Amino acid sequence: MLNKTSLLFLLLFAAISPQASAQNAKAVKGLKDYYRNYFPIGVAVSVNSLSGQSADFILSQFNSLTPENAMKMGPIHPEENRYNWHDADSIVSFAQKNGLKVRGHNLCWHEQTPAWLFKDADGNQVTKAVLLQRLKNHITTVVNRYKGKIYAWDVVNEAIDDDSTKFLRNSTWYKICGEDFIIKAFEYAHEADPNAILFYNDYNTERPEKRERVYKLLKKLIDAHVPINAVGLQAHWSVYEPTPAELRTEIKRFASLGLKIQFTEVDVSIFPWEKQARALKPGEAGILTPELEKKQTEKYAEVFKIFREYKNVITGITFWNISDRYTWLDEYPVRGRKNFPLLFDQNQQPKKAYWSVVNF
Repeated sequence: MLNKTSLLFLLLFAAISPQASAQNAKAVKGLKDYYRNYFPIGVAVSVNSLSGQSADFILSQFNSLTPENAMKMGPIHPEENRYNWHDADSIVSFAQKNGLKVRGHNLCWHEQTPAWLFKDADGNQVTKAVLLQRLKNHITTVVNRYKGKIYAWDVVNEAIDDDSTKFLRNSTWYKICGEDFIIKAFEYAHEADPNAILFYNDYNTERPEKRERVYKLLKKLIDAHVPINAVGLQAHWSVYEPTPAELRTEIKRFASLGLKIQFTEVDVSIFPWEKQARALKPGEAGILTPELEKKQTEKYAEVFKIFREYKNVITGITFWNISDRYTWLDEYPVRGRKNFPLLFDQNQQPKKAYWSVVNF
């Protein structure tokens, strides 16, 4: 029972800060609750974030998990005859225990790939037949382990070249196997788990030149009856892009293929897009100024309004990291530059951008 002093304090607090009181009341709900009638809201995690207050925070806001690194080929399969299951198993176990969905990420990529994969015992480059067999062994082993626990997989990641004058990335996969590594990866994944939703996943897909090359690849796969079900649009954006027109065109273009769509790696950087890693320049540590915070809030409101418009074709939204306390953009592409790309601040408190996303 409240005494007079306590009651007076609460009344004064409400009078002084009605907005804070309203927001505290709303905070009982999480992102997943606001979007219950739209699509799952996920987050990329490491095993270290699945305990203590961080775990409670994840469960309060999200209902889907993506392992940020634990299932990539290098970490999970560092040697030909050795798998490192600990972190991936822990993430899946946490999700199973708490009723969360899991997106598997990823089965075939040109980065974070173990050196042994492309070499024989003498250090020579392997043949196409050997590499495809190794790919099949890897996909079959990993997908079978989590069959029935992981509902979707990013099967092939970022196979389109960054050069707009080229089509497929000239990766070691491509150099040895041509386009067949993409086709076979989907076939192997489907064979291992016929019920899994299989994604092609890529970035900058809102940009017309990249969008059309990704579309070309997906159309070829569909026409060849490759078992692909969905496309993952990464959504590593900034306060400067994409435009509403670009985003709507992107969604409609890929939806026309009959594929499920997810935005799989969402963040909104306060800096313009960069790809090449570089050193920090003087005075470039990164500050979330009021002006940038306003731009970020407006951009998040804008893109989520469009997401809601297309809830009939969008089947999931996943943020790439939990809060501004740690994000992959703090080290990439500019080493040591702090970024603030998410909806929660460094203390895991909702930012203005958060309220712009849930107030609809």
